[in-house]
Amino acid sequence: MVKCPRCGYENSATATYCDNCAYLLTDHKGNRLNNNKRTSSWNMGVAKKIVIVLGIVVIALLLFSFVYNNSQPSSEEALNVITDNGSLNHSDSYPYTAVVKYDGSWFSRMGDPNYLVDEAGTGQKRVLLDCASWERVHIMAQKEDAGEGNLTIQLLKNGNVVAQNSTTNATGSIEINYNY
Repeated sequence: MVKCPRCGYENSATATYCDNCAYLLTDHKGNRLNNNKRTSSWNMGVAKKIVIVLGIVVIALLLFSFVYNNSQPSSEEALNVITDNGSLNHSDSYPYTAVVKYDGSWFSRMGDPNYLVDEAGTGQKRVLLDCASWERVHIMAQKEDAGEGNLTIQLLKNGNVVAQNSTTNATGSIEINYNY
């Protein structure tokens, strides 16, 4: 009996070709070939074939992932977010400006009541508020240095004072609620 080096089938001692896979077992003179080494690509083990197929699948998935991620719009583009590059005239879009006047240091919160912005400073400061004309506006200001001077806040809409409040109290805190 001669074992086929390709498929392992037991052939008769006189067989020239494997009865199972037709692999050449003898040369043209009838001598048995030394088939201890596997030379055919069919002799590759099943485990090696599985590793190669899995490698190809992984490479394909990585390539697909790369192409997919690079072809998607950014989060801002996907949400149609408009960003300000400084070319817009904010007074048209945001008509409200807050003015805080105090000779000492002060702290304030101002803007849409659901989205207040902290501001601090010394002396007078004008702050453009991120509020549309139909939104409510809230301004709170407080003295930080317990001074005796006058703390004044003004709300301007399109440049005109629409609300104002002031205090001379040393621990003074004042508010404006507009469009309620």
